[in-house]
Amino acid sequence: MTHPTILTGLRINSDFTLGNFLGALLPMVRLANSYSDRAEVNIFVPDLHSIISEIDGELQPNLIRSLKYYLAAGLNLTPKVHFYRQSRVPAHCELCWILNCVASMGDLNRMTQFKDKSDGKSSVNVGIFDYPVLMAADILLYDAVYIPVGEDQFQHIELARRLAEKFNKQYSEIFTLPATPQEQAKFMHTENGIRIRDLQNPEKKMSKSAASDHSKIMLSDDSQTVKKKIMSATTDSIGKIQYDMFNQPGISNLLQIEALTNDLPLQDVISTWSGETHYGDLKQKVATSVSALLEDFQTRLASIDDQTILDLLETGETYANQIANHKLHQAQAAFGLRA
Repeated sequence: MTHPTILTGLRINSDFTLGNFLGALLPMVRLANSYSDRAEVNIFVPDLHSIISEIDGELQPNLIRSLKYYLAAGLNLTPKVHFYRQSRVPAHCELCWILNCVASMGDLNRMTQFKDKSDGKSSVNVGIFDYPVLMAADILLYDAVYIPVGEDQFQHIELARRLAEKFNKQYSEIFTLPATPQEQAKFMHTENGIRIRDLQNPEKKMSKSAASDHSKIMLSDDSQTVKKKIMSATTDSIGKIQYDMFNQPGISNLLQIEALTNDLPLQDVISTWSGETHYGDLKQKVATSVSALLEDFQTRLASIDDQTILDLLETGETYANQIANHKLHQAQAAFGLRA
């Protein structure tokens, strides 16, 4: 590969929240556009990851819609941008099995997301336990250096690095180590990670599965709905606008949303509002910013047809299989599975 590879994928179980959009999708689109002449950009549909939990709606329509989201968010299509479905590149599963034979139970038992997803349940499927290894295969097949993710996925980047290091040391130096989580965040200009918070309980991240509709903003929400949700967002009784995720997570979350929505440095937004005392003014401004962003996004989304996405997938999957199979064959040869 003559260019570094940037890789990203968003699960497709249901509609996206503003948190998914601002924390992952929009930064990735902006990054891809800025590196379109000097990096390969792999945008894959992690449909195999999606089936480890209940699907909200039909998988195929969700799949097509999720890729439309990239275009609606402003992604510029160039020959270096590749769309593909994980399930249409068999090397992902084959390398996952090889990496399973390198990973330890201790590696996977330490995964925070598995602990969260299995907490209080008498039984969970093996996919929930093992999917970080599949994620490592997703990354290592393409020598991906940068994998823009939210801070809740940093642990999985670290696992991919450990497995690559272990494989390279024990078998053959074939895998490129992805950048560290800290380097990933610096590359994305999000040194502390992006984690959009629940509007009603800002101690938690915004989630599609939140019970209260007022906890989350969906990409399909209209302006009136957006305003109601933001104006009712939980703040605090301190009475001073400042960025402090520990003592004022609600206000800090709104400042972060305002910065990301307008593609502004967070510090600039913090400085603008520093010392102000009227929380309602900040909420009003954030509601206006989010509404404008979503209205533009929804208009673009409605203009993209399914065939556009299917054509992109056909081309991208030819490319992905060529690259992934070459790396898989190297890994198989290192294990003695191939001459």
